[in-house]
Amino acid sequence: MEITWWGHATCTVEDSGARVLTDPLFARRLAHLRRRRGAPPPPEAAVADVALVSHLHADHLHVPSLARLAPGTRLLVPKGAPRAVHGLRRLGHLQVTEMASGDRTRVGDLVVQAVPARHDGRRLPVGPHRAPALGYVIEGEARTYFAGDTGLFESMAKEVGPVDVALLPVGGWGPYLGEGHLDAGRAAEALARLQPGSAVPVHYGTYWPIGMDAVRPHEFHAPGEEFVRLAAERAPEVAVHLLDHGQRVRPRVAGYRSSPRDAPAGRGDDEREGEAR
Repeated sequence: MEITWWGHATCTVEDSGARVLTDPLFARRLAHLRRRRGAPPPPEAAVADVALVSHLHADHLHVPSLARLAPGTRLLVPKGAPRAVHGLRRLGHLQVTEMASGDRTRVGDLVVQAVPARHDGRRLPVGPHRAPALGYVIEGEARTYFAGDTGLFESMAKEVGPVDVALLPVGGWGPYLGEGHLDAGRAAEALARLQPGSAVPVHYGTYWPIGMDAVRPHEFHAPGEEFVRLAAERAPEVAVHLLDHGQRVRPRVAGYRSSPRDAPAGRGDDEREGEAR
């Protein structure tokens, strides 16, 4: 089982012979945002058996990035997304499945389950085009939780269930986080509730608004390391892997044995590789 972080909320999860791609975003620039750290993912990052879209915001449901997926790729989106985002209807080369919380679908030897998220599901900051925001649990050799964008909520551990690995957002793309997001502290609290074996912080340190480089820059640079520090206090038994863009890690999970070649950033003795594929 292996995880590659490409930046923002985009990861490849390889498990049980299948490749899962989360919230694909391959652009150098998106509206007022530009990619400030890490090269855009290489073409092979778009190779997947299934891609997961957590919600309708353009930095998570990016139609030009989805268009790069190979014909026949499965695409799981929140229920109502094709009606709300017309561009999805043009992606006829993909097999689109609409998901609601609790829905499960099989992809090869994996089962992917949609779980709730606490986040604004609108396509635009205002307007009627909306669909529920989701997280996903990928069940194979490991149970991996991809949170998408979410705030803390009381039933999080119950809704997600036991997991081996958690991919948790720890920041955002601007100087302030609104409602329905996890910062490093709230992500550490989520980790304490979920108690996975391993965690990877995502959704930080990649995109930033043009012309705002000097505005609260710590919100761009610091969330990953801050999450490692706070997780050590609140969930010390969890191995946290702080990845650079394009790096991959093989978390140790139940039934999985690794022989480390490099010590990972953060804590834990799981296997990590430092090159992009």
